[in-house]
Amino acid sequence: MKVLVANRGEIAIRIMRACREMGFASVAVYSECDRGAPHVIYADEAYAIGASEPQESYLCADKMLEVAERADVWAVHPGYGFLSENGEFAASVRAAGRVFVGPSADAIALMGGKVAARETAVAAGVSVVPGTGAPVDPAISHDAMIALASTIGYPLLVKAVAGGGGKGMRLVSEPSAIATAITAARSEARSAFGDDAVYLERQLQSPRHIEIQILADEYGTVVPFVERECSIQRRYQKLVEESPAFGMSLQRRTAMADAAVSIAKAVGYTNAGTVEFLVDESDAFYFLEMNTRLQVEHGVTEAVTGIDLVRWQLRIAQGEKLDISPELTLTPAGHAIECRIYAEDPDASFLPSPGRIRGLQVPSGPGIREDSCAVVGGEVPVFYDPLISKVVAWGADRTHAIARMRRAMDEFRVQGIKTTVPFFQWLIRSGAFATGTIDTTFVDTTLVERDGQPFAEPSSEAEEVAVIGVAVHAFLESAWRERTENQETSSPWRQAARAAALRI
Repeated sequence: MKVLVANRGEIAIRIMRACREMGFASVAVYSECDRGAPHVIYADEAYAIGASEPQESYLCADKMLEVAERADVWAVHPGYGFLSENGEFAASVRAAGRVFVGPSADAIALMGGKVAARETAVAAGVSVVPGTGAPVDPAISHDAMIALASTIGYPLLVKAVAGGGGKGMRLVSEPSAIATAITAARSEARSAFGDDAVYLERQLQSPRHIEIQILADEYGTVVPFVERECSIQRRYQKLVEESPAFGMSLQRRTAMADAAVSIAKAVGYTNAGTVEFLVDESDAFYFLEMNTRLQVEHGVTEAVTGIDLVRWQLRIAQGEKLDISPELTLTPAGHAIECRIYAEDPDASFLPSPGRIRGLQVPSGPGIREDSCAVVGGEVPVFYDPLISKVVAWGADRTHAIARMRRAMDEFRVQGIKTTVPFFQWLIRSGAFATGTIDTTFVDTTLVERDGQPFAEPSSEAEEVAVIGVAVHAFLESAWRERTENQETSSPWRQAARAAALRI
């Protein structure tokens, strides 16, 4: 059987690896700028789907469905981002007689819309952050907009109803900024999710961001996992995740897990999902939203539970029953931390740094997992999220995990583009991080305290890496030319290219 991976980058490779382990063939899709990308090389089959712009390729549901039919796949796995939380796409996949590896279209529509999700949480007896009970009317007058915001209080957030990842969000501190913020949030949400609806929500002061991973089968079983701490963010984008959360009591863990299960059961949820909460200074928690998909940070949960979430996604899609005990999933084995490595320049306000990777050395060794779509000679395009790698460090306890992550960041080398590695070298060594005194304002506060000091670049040891990279890049270009000349999807260079270019 074949599985179409309707995504790109490291998550596509992660899913393809699980497919291979389970005996499924993987089918990749690629845009024009991704013709020689690692996920294309790793797949058993690959199909072009259009121009580099997401709206012409990875966000085009019709093209995904055409590939699913041409390749005659059993299932479609959406990964995260792009079409992963598009209920219409999920419905179309199932209407075509194929399996969508994710929840039902109704659950996606209900929980993917943050306003409806808030209503569902309230009905399930879970507290929510105060905010509007409906999307802001696009035709609302300026005076009515000011009046609506005043009922919530400042500071407040303008938030996209659809999607996630911090896109379509704007912080507003005073009435004069509300109209501009709504316009900007609408525009970003329309571009990212194809939906410009926004709502307003109170901004809690210095909250922590805690989330509960769940798995649910079609027989009504919902299993919660030990929480993930996702408070270290910038521009509402998570940067560091860890599990378990610092200082989390068993009582609070159980209460949040119960709340997550209640919400999932209220909508008949199936497959993998994440229920997110904000925790205020009094330790009260509030439902924030539900991500109806796998998340970037799933690796830390896998590290402390030993459970392969992607394989379970596929097993649930096959109709298997969950046989995992919540007692196991809520009892972490050690501690795990994940750093998201972005192609961004931390010394230039974290602006994207697209370009060609000239040299690369990734961390390894005991307790280190590196999920990557980066290869020497590979291009980081301007069209997509600049995430190039996820590094997970596991240790017997938090102190041990921090020590291993420090080593991993010191080993990480990238030439040709700027990355956030120097930022993480500094952050992981900060006293506040070591003591666990973190919240969602941590990064902005500590960056102000740095007063514009540049982040130190890692010492360069990449000369040999660059030489090897040139050879690998030449090999991959030759391999791609052979592929385009010969449309056989199982061409003889594929296995060699995988071994030379990918670290899975």
